Amino acid sequence: MPKRVVIVGAVALGPKVACRLRRLDPDYQITVIDRDSLISYGGCGIPYYVGGDIPDIEGLYSTSSHALRDPEFFRTHKGVDIMPRVEAVRIERKEKKLLVRHLDTGQEESLDYDKLVIATGASPFKPPIPGADLPMVFTVSNLHAARAIKEKISQGQVGKAVVIGAGAIGIEMAEALTDLWGVDTTIVEMADQVLPAALGKNISKVLENHLIENGVKLMLSEKVTRIDGDTDSGVTSVETGSGTLECDLVVMSAGVRPNTGFAQEAGLAVGNSGGLLVDRGMRTSDPHIYAGGDCIEMRNQVNGENMIMPLGSLANRQGRIIANNIHGRASKFRGTVGSFCIKIFDMAAAKAGLTLSQAREIGYDPVHAVVAQSDRAHFYPSSQLMYIHLIADRRTRRILGIEAVGYQGDAVKGRVDSIAPLLQEGIDVDEVCTLETAYAPPFASAMDVINNAGNVLDNILDGRNHPMDSMEFVDAFNHDRIRVIDVREHKEAEPFTAKYGERWMNIPQSELRHRLDEIPKGKPICLVCGTGARSYECQILLNQKGFHNICNVQGGHAMILATHPGFI
Repeated sequence: MPKRVVIVGAVALGPKVACRLRRLDPDYQITVIDRDSLISYGGCGIPYYVGGDIPDIEGLYSTSSHALRDPEFFRTHKGVDIMPRVEAVRIERKEKKLLVRHLDTGQEESLDYDKLVIATGASPFKPPIPGADLPMVFTVSNLHAARAIKEKISQGQVGKAVVIGAGAIGIEMAEALTDLWGVDTTIVEMADQVLPAALGKNISKVLENHLIENGVKLMLSEKVTRIDGDTDSGVTSVETGSGTLECDLVVMSAGVRPNTGFAQEAGLAVGNSGGLLVDRGMRTSDPHIYAGGDCIEMRNQVNGENMIMPLGSLANRQGRIIANNIHGRASKFRGTVGSFCIKIFDMAAAKAGLTLSQAREIGYDPVHAVVAQSDRAHFYPSSQLMYIHLIADRRTRRILGIEAVGYQGDAVKGRVDSIAPLLQEGIDVDEVCTLETAYAPPFASAMDVINNAGNVLDNILDGRNHPMDSMEFVDAFNHDRIRVIDVREHKEAEPFTAKYGERWMNIPQSELRHRLDEIPKGKPICLVCGTGARSYECQILLNQKGFHNICNVQGGHAMILATHPGFI
């Protein structure tokens, strides 16, 4: 008798398990249920559909050969039985039965299984804000919501919008509303930065400026207290702690919660976030029940703690592992290092591992370097500056995290991807300094930016480089706590010396050895150059000459301009 496999959820993980099983054995009896009528779609593509990059919603649930991935497609092409508009009600573990309900009729039936797979994903969290249930308040939860949002905008019903939450979905939706449709969009975020769970402030500040440059308004360290409107006309405004924002549309982007209610009721073990706990074979606490995707907690391979990581890429990889194990192979999912990337207008950001604050919160003594360097050979016409933030533990020199931002997304993602697989093995700073990457001027510098980030961090850890972050620098300069020596050539420094006078000295690197007597005494001195390389060399020289109250700006003028474009 063929094995009976029942899968709950038909978006990412579920179809992957089903199709892999069918390829492993044509005799499996595979049944997939899902509450929705639209299945097997790329949910991560919703903002790009709303923003017009994907013209038709069918593009999100069609194959590369343009076949729609509907139940009939899975039946005829994959030999998989998919039951749409059916929800899981109860797992009867002892009897190996799943009680389900047909949503359109209310009829209930019982499905027998040998192996059960839970692929229920996660649902957007809706904060308990008065007015959150009004018309024109949306969560980006599925294709129906995506279609409704786009229809309202295309019909001219939206002139102003408020996005609650500056996570990835919130930012992507703000870009979609602003870029294609010209909607006056404001993001309201409780944290003091965008992407607070993903990036540190050095990189997030660059993205905040880019959002503002492209017309998105930001309200950080702010909380929505009420959504105003009525059930007939929808929303009219959003109230925050500092005022009222008129709007016609509200998008909730306040994180997600795992869909595990019926599984918890069956006694399956869950973690602190409510996600199901699984072993490396993706088995739950019941050896006959597997789970993966957004509804599970997975091991963070950098700090060893459990985390939720809602990404379709992880779900697809886990789906293959689950199918292999059901078939009798011993496949393992080791965990995640939290790799992440995002496009924001003309820029891209990526990260893997821990942020500086996350590392500090769990007990590491983190040290970080920020570098600004061309992503290609500096002489190559298409080269652009890339900013990299590299974080290590002071005692062990182990790399804890990497973040990058720049204008050429593939280059940004490529640098982070070069480090991400090594984080799980415990790569240290010295290994980043010598990491082998492919080189040709159209793609990289001979000393790649990733190697340079390692070199700078090595110098900081060894006490040769005394850095100051650009945000700390601007604050200290504005409050007259430091003096500046600009070691660039006179032409480069002239706008600053003209604006700031004696507070901003210009002593080019080539003249520094002969002008040591001009260096002011008293207040700390911060050295500035284009990207931080010349200022570091000058700091070494000054230290050798007996000047010890010296630091240099990480990333130099390039990083100052990226984080504080109005500074000059």
